[in-house]
Amino acid sequence: MSDSLAADTTYEVYAIRFATNPARKRGQNFINDADPLKSHVMDFFCWLIVGGGEAVMVDSGTTQATIEKQKLNFIRCPTEALEALGFAAKQVRRVILTHLHYDHIGNIDKFPAAHFYLPEAEMQYATGPDMRFYFLRRPYGTKEIGTVIEYLHQERVTLHGPSIDLAPGLSMHVVGGHTAGQAIVRVRTKRGWVVLASDALHYYEELERTIPFAVVHDVSKMLAAHETIRSLADSDDHIVPAHDPLVVERYPAVRQDLAGFLVRLDVAPTRTPS
Repeated sequence: MSDSLAADTTYEVYAIRFATNPARKRGQNFINDADPLKSHVMDFFCWLIVGGGEAVMVDSGTTQATIEKQKLNFIRCPTEALEALGFAAKQVRRVILTHLHYDHIGNIDKFPAAHFYLPEAEMQYATGPDMRFYFLRRPYGTKEIGTVIEYLHQERVTLHGPSIDLAPGLSMHVVGGHTAGQAIVRVRTKRGWVVLASDALHYYEELERTIPFAVVHDVSKMLAAHETIRSLADSDDHIVPAHDPLVVERYPAVRQDLAGFLVRLDVAPTRTPS
């Protein structure tokens, strides 16, 4: 973001829905679920923060080829969201990486001018001894991790500790749980402090019922992350999970032709969590 941003700067925030899995079941999402075979659609999001004439990506989704290889439904490339708002991927100077799962870092090569921000704990985890366990390494892609390492060697990656202020009104906070270095993003908007929970919160239901998601590194930290998320957001209305189809139901599309793909999060939801 621009160095000239004021301390009270507010941002526009957008959710980009780039893929969906209509065949997902509750038993794949929640441990010991009472109805494990019931349908529980999973959407895939990354995010865009706009302010001071710049666009900052929060995660970068993944490619159509990767989505189709996983037998999921591809919607649109996240870079099309930038274009819809008058930006180009080559203009993006900052990309926030909340963690290194394949569906969050698959398009980083589309941002040739960008510098990347990543929790140090996540880099250590994704390249460390825990990756000998299939359950823990399954959501990681070696090609994508290799690209991040390449960028690190090119001095295009900032590895940070528990929290980092990226600009006035924009910060990252490491909470762990889903992965060892899972981070969330706090951003000031006209409606107040919004938290992009990324995969610290896949569905609203996890927060409402205080339950963990099934893909987990540390259950205790995952549940404690819910408390941190709530402490950083102005209300539950200001919390945005990473994979819940309700996001595109609760927030307005930027334009009619972008319905189901690009929604605005810096305005109040039309329907709030129960």
